[in-house]
Amino acid sequence: MLVKDFSFMLPEELIARYPAAERDGSRLMVLDRQSQTLSETRFSRIDAWLRPGDLLVLNNTRVIPARLFGHKQSGGRVEIFLVEQQSEHDQSWRCLLRASKPCRPGQLISLAGGVVAEAVERIGEQDWLARFSGTADFQNWLQQAGAMPIPPYLNRAAEELDRERYQTVYAAEPGAVAAPTAGLHFTPQLLEQLAEQGIATAAVTLHVGLGTFQPVRVERVQDHQIHRERYQIPAETAAAVAAARQRGSRVVAVGTTACRTLEYAADADGTIRAGQGEADIFIYPGYRFKAVDALLTNFHLPESTLLMLVSAFGGQEFILSAYEEAVRREFRFYSYGDAMLIV
Repeated sequence: MLVKDFSFMLPEELIARYPAAERDGSRLMVLDRQSQTLSETRFSRIDAWLRPGDLLVLNNTRVIPARLFGHKQSGGRVEIFLVEQQSEHDQSWRCLLRASKPCRPGQLISLAGGVVAEAVERIGEQDWLARFSGTADFQNWLQQAGAMPIPPYLNRAAEELDRERYQTVYAAEPGAVAAPTAGLHFTPQLLEQLAEQGIATAAVTLHVGLGTFQPVRVERVQDHQIHRERYQIPAETAAAVAAARQRGSRVVAVGTTACRTLEYAADADGTIRAGQGEADIFIYPGYRFKAVDALLTNFHLPESTLLMLVSAFGGQEFILSAYEEAVRREFRFYSYGDAMLIV
């Protein structure tokens, strides 16, 4: 299976660089796998495609303002991109460092509010271990000093609106450096309306990492090495999935991150194991889904692992033809774009 088989032509103007005026005002393309048909509606009317008893599984990770700007003692500018916290005890983080001249071990970087980051040592090919000092409440300082890590393909700097809109309304567990974007379309009112119609929700946590933006650099899909991301599945969520399956209701994954979390933790019979760890499941056509019955997602990058996952769920030919139709109908693509529901 070749990576180039997941390519498609996308006009630049269809990349959504800003969110829709209203979260649930985006468009929704609905794909029916059984009839091989597609429909178009507004996201606010997603209830028409859901049934009482359905279980929406949401990823409640919270995006941290992971991008920081500082300067060396020499005056050189440095950008720090936080990737994953290594230790709460001494505020050590795995991160990326970008500067005009490469940083060296022991380099001190001055940041806002008198906070200092020390580039301790390299980790792997690109990452650094950095240790922060100068604040008693790092998380509070980060909220003030950091910028939201909006995707590079937006081709703009983060703005104040991104602090709210590049975050789901149910985000609760800080740790992601990219948003689970399928959930960006929900409003509190819409979730309440769905609950009144007997559509339940349950949460998992998967802290989306930088790997979600990394291009696939191999020719064959099977040769790609997927990144690892921290996850947690509460016992009540595992029980909710079991109850839905018991009553014959659908498990609807809200986003590829929720989908990967459930599938990683699923036994062969679809039973979900509660717990936590690091998920590294790579889903592409040929994979047999065990836990997820329907998938809500956005429109993804060409040749990306996310498009491969969606193609595995909906059928590669059907999904790529739907993408061509989405381009023809001028749907908005990527993180701030429109949505697709595969039933």
